[in-house]
Amino acid sequence: MTDTRIAAGDGMRAAIERSGYYPGLVFDAVSSALGAEPVVSYVVTHDALFDTGMEVRRHMTVLALTPTRLVYSHTDESPADASDPDSRPQAETSTEAVRFSQISSVAVTRVVADPASYVPGRTMPAEVVLTIGWNVLSHIELEPAHCGDENCDADHGYTGTVTADDLTMRVSEAADGEDAVRQVLEFARALSEATSRG
Repeated sequence: MTDTRIAAGDGMRAAIERSGYYPGLVFDAVSSALGAEPVVSYVVTHDALFDTGMEVRRHMTVLALTPTRLVYSHTDESPADASDPDSRPQAETSTEAVRFSQISSVAVTRVVADPASYVPGRTMPAEVVLTIGWNVLSHIELEPAHCGDENCDADHGYTGTVTADDLTMRVSEAADGEDAVRQVLEFARALSEATSRG
């Protein structure tokens, strides 16, 4: 009988290598954060975005679930400086290991085309958004406060909102394939079960 934890770790490594996005760098960073713990479930997403200069910037996110923690790794690429002939692309990888007891929420949004024909357990959503919160970082949005009087030029200070800077991952069948959607749903289920015990 195959140990599913070993199989999950091998599957994660294969998914990282398949992406072709600096696999040695990404796997080394994830392995370092995992330590000796086995992988129970994982998700690997890789996408490319165009910045304002129309340069391609690639991103990779790896989520790995161990028996005790969520390991989050994100890698960004910075293209070479076109004005410097000796410049080379750079990649920045960050990892974070979060104990289950720190995770405050696991939210899954499913987008289903033609919901009238939905069959439970058989119909795959067209898109899935997974949001995980552990309340470590917050995002602050401030704007000048107003009293409502158009002629008032007094300084009323600022008003704003503080929101948790949660991790959000979006996959769609059209862009990523049905297997990616299924894998994110399975990962979300595994994480929800793990955090319910933590």
